[in-house]
Amino acid sequence: MWLVDELAEQHIKAALEKGELSNLPGSGKPLQLDDDSHVPPELRAGYRLLKNSGFLPPELELRREAMEVNDLICQLDPEDHRYQDQRNRLQVLTLRLRQAGMSTDFLHGRYAAAIHNHFREEK
Repeated sequence: MWLVDELAEQHIKAALEKGELSNLPGSGKPLQLDDDSHVPPELRAGYRLLKNSGFLPPELELRREAMEVNDLICQLDPEDHRYQDQRNRLQVLTLRLRQAGMSTDFLHGRYAAAIHNHFREEK
């Protein structure tokens, strides 16, 4: 083991013995680990730093934006003038996601189909 690892272990043991690590927020609860299996191992640390700083890789930023637009569309009335603008925006985002090699299945779930069918029946 490296010297740094040994020092870290000593500090952790000392903190445990003093009780400094007791009653921490989230203690006893399962960790919320992100699934970064799709990110190459050599990029994971960098992506995690960016994510913790509030930045996302371009593909994930597109995905987040597409989900927001999709949610907005679901809340709009099809007769609203903004509805078609947002549909067009979602189509562009979907195309960009597919070009980036990402799946867009998350936009076409069971609930999305039910909502679209509901609005078609009302017309």
